Amino acid sequence: MTITLWHFLAVAAALFGIGLVGFLTRRNLITMFLCAEMMLQGVAINFVAFARYHGNLDGQVFVMFILAVAACEAGIALALFVSLWRRQRSLDVTDLQDLRELGTPLAMDADPLVRPVEEPDPTLTPAGARPQPTAEEVARV
Repeated sequence: MTITLWHFLAVAAALFGIGLVGFLTRRNLITMFLCAEMMLQGVAINFVAFARYHGNLDGQVFVMFILAVAACEAGIALALFVSLWRRQRSLDVTDLQDLRELGTPLAMDADPLVRPVEEPDPTLTPAGARPQPTAEEVARV
């Protein structure tokens, strides 16, 4: 069985479709980024398939540009993820409502996420200092 242009186009359409559905249905920024990358790879497969079909290298040159843009996008996305995590302790896109344009109404989800209760960070006694005994320890002595 020979692999034809339509096989490449079917794989590219499946990648693009899965990426599009994932991008539109997920709220986690990392998942959305990965789905956008999947859509880019579907487009890249289309370019390579048509370049092979027509016998020229134009599509492959476009794919090199797509890969360069995807690499730059990955670096910027990583910086964005770290910045947003430090700022809000969440990568949920619904938590980023303060970045919307002035005058735009707040977008509310039908099923908001339930946030776990954050426990305070444990504190350790400084090195060399003796910890204070609790009331139970004093009562036992």
